[in-house]
Amino acid sequence: MIQTEEQRRLLGAFLRTHRERVAPTPAIAAAGSPRRRTPGLRREEVAQLCGLSPTWYSWIEQGRDVSVSPAALARLADALHLSGAERAYLFDLARKRDPAAPAPEDADELPPALAQAVQAIDVPAYVLDRLWQARAWNDAALHLFAGWIGGAERNLLRYVFRDPTARQFIDDWDHRARRLVAEFRADTGRLPDDPALAALVAALQAQSPLFARFWQDQDVQEREGGLRGFNHPADGRLTFEQLTLRPASRPDCKLVMLLGPVAGE
Repeated sequence: MIQTEEQRRLLGAFLRTHRERVAPTPAIAAAGSPRRRTPGLRREEVAQLCGLSPTWYSWIEQGRDVSVSPAALARLADALHLSGAERAYLFDLARKRDPAAPAPEDADELPPALAQAVQAIDVPAYVLDRLWQARAWNDAALHLFAGWIGGAERNLLRYVFRDPTARQFIDDWDHRARRLVAEFRADTGRLPDDPALAALVAALQAQSPLFARFWQDQDVQEREGGLRGFNHPADGRLTFEQLTLRPASRPDCKLVMLLGPVAGE
């Protein structure tokens, strides 16, 4: 993942601000000059705590284009006593993956509030986990996606590429299927070492030549909203406006809502 100039600037400002908030320990204070013109730790003191050269650390704070390893970032987070949210922000700005980040959640149950929220929505709504498995849905989604959510295979990618009814149900199937693969690749880039994700991709490539071809194209796109058309066996042609959100309580999941149907489509 490439770090932009603005991210390097923000990273430097973030480190500098938090360095100035850390009070030196008695040992550090005793080893340094008795007079401190600025609060907090000095750059060379942070560098020493993290096993970095003072020059290298100064370059990071100055927003220069230098590479910092995940291990060095972890030591910086510890030295600056960053909270969990601050540590995650640090790694996001550096475009690195935190080696101490918890493994993706595989719990069978979603947070109760998230499951209740899905039921409270009066349009088709469902939750996908990081493997794009449907984990919660409301009655409107079950009616709309009877062939997928109501079937034996609740993994969206497996349904799209392995269930022959998907081609008739999803309007403009070729375009949608290609885009789904590009969106899923974006997700796998956020979890490059996830064995379950790797296994799913390998299985889909073996089971669907078309998925394998789309995957080899290396297209990457964010999951965005827009019009989604379906040919429902009972309700006929339907068009919705799709909205996708990431719940704060489970950022590895997606809450998808289909607003509409859209009139005139």
